[in-house]
Amino acid sequence: MAKKRFKAPKVSTVIGRGTIIRGDLELEGGLHLDGRIIGNVSGVEGGGSAITVSEQGTIDGDVRVDVLILNGTVVGDVYASERVELASQARVTGTVHYRLLEMAMGAEVNGQLVHVSENVPRRLGYDGEQDEGETSAAVEANT
Repeated sequence: MAKKRFKAPKVSTVIGRGTIIRGDLELEGGLHLDGRIIGNVSGVEGGGSAITVSEQGTIDGDVRVDVLILNGTVVGDVYASERVELASQARVTGTVHYRLLEMAMGAEVNGQLVHVSENVPRRLGYDGEQDEGETSAAVEANT
C-alpha cells in the first residue's frame, strides 16, 4: 500500500516579522507566523486550521489547531487534532497533544508528549461489567 503524502496547508494569513498581536486569535485555514502572538490561538472546528511558525515566530499561549508546523517557539500547551511537525529549531515549553508527530533532530519539547488516538479515550476504573457468577451472588446477598 502506498503511503499518503502530507500536503502543506494553504496559507491565507501572514503575520510578518516585527508584528506583535496581543490577545486570543481564532482562525480558519492556514496561518504563517514570522511575528509574535501573545495569547491563545485556536482554529475554527472543521475549518482545516493550520499554523506554520518560522524560526522567528513565537506564540505565548495555548495552540489548538488541526496541523502545527513549528520551527519557532511555543510557550504553552499544543493540541493538534491531526499532525504536529517539529523542525530542527522548534522549541515547545508545555504539553504537546498530537495524533501524528514528526520531530527533527534538534527540536526541543520541555514538557510532555501525549498521543491522542481517534478512538474514544480510555478510562481507568470500574466499567460496570460483571460475570454471571458475581451477579447472581450479589443478588442472593441482597435478598
